[in-house]
Amino acid sequence: MPRSSLRRPGQKLDLSRHLYESEQLPSELSSSSLFQNDLPLELEIGSGKGLFIDNASEQNPTHNFVGVEIIAKYAKHSAAKLARKKTSNALMISGNAETLLAKSISAESLEAVHVYFPDPWWKKKHRKRRVLNESSIINLTRCLRPGGRFHFWTDVLDYFEDTVELIAEITPILGVPLPEDEIEATHDLDYRPHLERRSRQHRLRGYRDRYEKRNETLSA
Repeated sequence: MPRSSLRRPGQKLDLSRHLYESEQLPSELSSSSLFQNDLPLELEIGSGKGLFIDNASEQNPTHNFVGVEIIAKYAKHSAAKLARKKTSNALMISGNAETLLAKSISAESLEAVHVYFPDPWWKKKHRKRRVLNESSIINLTRCLRPGGRFHFWTDVLDYFEDTVELIAEITPILGVPLPEDEIEATHDLDYRPHLERRSRQHRLRGYRDRYEKRNETLSA
């Protein structure tokens, strides 16, 4: 499926409040350090063209949103969407989310983590490159508050089944997966991530789960 070209941000568009390189970040990522408030913080890993973070931040003004995208041109494109709207509760980070989860986000500080349609890395020898691997799942679970949500969507059954099995094996505190209903779109842009739109256009089946982190004390 061919990718559409990206719209280049205008040279006069100021991205300084909406796009950060890893070296520009504070040592600890939180609503306080990034947004100067204490609103609940949600993290999207792999924002692509930024459709989810753009819509979610607009629809949920009482939450903050941080998108992390490893491909610099996509991070910049997503940040430009937020900058044009002067969005105050969302920003983009150009970098590796796994490193940030491991080193820069405190335990039990995230309201939600979103991973939508990640690269499946089809070849078996490349599967260690998948966004959702043993290390990243352990770290995102640590960063979620009790009751916090992890949303995972993909159109690749193999990736979906492998991830569900891995979560059950290494992080039972996330509990059982809860099926997440598809949102009925009313127009061609009314989707969470842009890859969801592309998958539906090509009639690919989607697999959607939501996890809610258990309270360790209550579940012990």
